[in-house]
Amino acid sequence: MLKSLQGKTVIVTGGSRGIGKGIALRFGEAGLNVLIVSRNQADADQVAAQIGANAAGIAADVSTEEGCAAAVEAAISRFGGIHVLCANAGIFPAAKLGDMTASDFDHVMTANLKSTFLSVSATLPAMTEAGSGRIIITSSITGPITGFPGWSHYGASKAGQLGFMRTAAIELAPKRITVNAVMPGNIFTEGLDGMGSDYIAKMEASIPMRRLGTVSDIANAALFFASEEAAYITGQTLVIDGGQVLPESLGALEAMA
Repeated sequence: MLKSLQGKTVIVTGGSRGIGKGIALRFGEAGLNVLIVSRNQADADQVAAQIGANAAGIAADVSTEEGCAAAVEAAISRFGGIHVLCANAGIFPAAKLGDMTASDFDHVMTANLKSTFLSVSATLPAMTEAGSGRIIITSSITGPITGFPGWSHYGASKAGQLGFMRTAAIELAPKRITVNAVMPGNIFTEGLDGMGSDYIAKMEASIPMRRLGTVSDIANAALFFASEEAAYITGQTLVIDGGQVLPESLGALEAMA
């Protein structure tokens, strides 16, 4: 059992839906104070209401310095400090090379990679004052390990997060601040609603465990990285994909039967 994190404060960017919402709910369940950051105030407030009195929501764009500063100010004002950052905000529009514009590329890199840098930078003073901190980045298997047509910009941003993480982990180690990343595979979120059973079945067929992951699978890994038990782990990644990246070919999956 992990030591209690009750009373500590976490900022979850992109915390109003999908994996971010799952992380926010799990951290709230573990007794942390949770600041949910979303572009939409109503969405953030809705998640905060599910958690209870130890949570609050704020509308902020964490791809800007102003938005990150506002989130930090809100966490300190409401809860007195910051101990954990879950840098989860991100987007995944599809555009294949030849159709993708420079603006498309910049938009994804700003939303996914620049927001990671800015949110980490903004939380450093509070974590330094606290004497320690935990930073957990939501990356992906797409980019660092795998690829998918239409997501070259997304993949680049997710691989970039890991490059950022490794040097940040070195720089921040003397401050007792750890920096790690979770790397989800195919996770069932509300974004898959309406895609149909055939689409989901095709996704499941590529996974040795024959099911999509849940947001709780990712949230539990993030909670571990935030724990005291993970204090000596930094600059590391945890792939949570049901074995999706393991088969060398379709034949390997067929041979499971």
